[in-house]
Amino acid sequence: MSIPDDAAPEAKVVSAPSLSTLRPPSRRRWWWLGGGILLAGALIASWFALPIRSVEVTGQQHLSAQRVRDLAGLTPQFGWLYYGTWRARGLLNDPWVRSALVTRRFPDTVTVQISERLPVARWQTADGTVVALAADGTVLPRTSQQNSELTRLPMIQGWGPSRLTEALKVLTVLGGYNVESVAYTPTGLRAKMPAGSVWSGDLKSLLKYAGSIGMYPKQNINIYPWGVSVQE
Repeated sequence: MSIPDDAAPEAKVVSAPSLSTLRPPSRRRWWWLGGGILLAGALIASWFALPIRSVEVTGQQHLSAQRVRDLAGLTPQFGWLYYGTWRARGLLNDPWVRSALVTRRFPDTVTVQISERLPVARWQTADGTVVALAADGTVLPRTSQQNSELTRLPMIQGWGPSRLTEALKVLTVLGGYNVESVAYTPTGLRAKMPAGSVWSGDLKSLLKYAGSIGMYPKQNINIYPWGVSVQE
């Protein structure tokens, strides 16, 4: 059986590869590749050529210099060029460290200046445990040095909803009156001095009339929103 001419299969046209497909890599591409290899090699070399050889730690009182180095990630032979905030961030994980200033000095030195929190009060927790507190309320670890200091700090204790922040504020405001303790309850706060005391139902009133303590030394003072009551 013959096939009509108009039923003949359609011819397919295949285009030849373009000149751009057959063109070899340009010299610019090789230049970028070579430059990248050289840069990577230089960065690796700088790690070994510029290690951290000297570390200076200042300002610490309760932490050892070695502990500061460990927290700051200052391990031996770490590359000086690559050391930065990301590496030193571990310092802020320690409750003693309030802030830290880390500085690099060419070619191989890093200095770490520590500002530590200081214990300002003892706090008796709900389970009876006594811990040391910094002014911002941070619980500080116990150390052998702190054990002897702890008994000289004013005591904070109380019951009901915690008023720890207010108690610490009272200690700060009455710092010149040698406060021995601050007790809080749902109805108020009482600060006890060697002779006399001061009570207030809220922190705002206490701060407003705190000067009354100097006017009535060795007295028991009760501060109310409308005035002050003094008792022997």
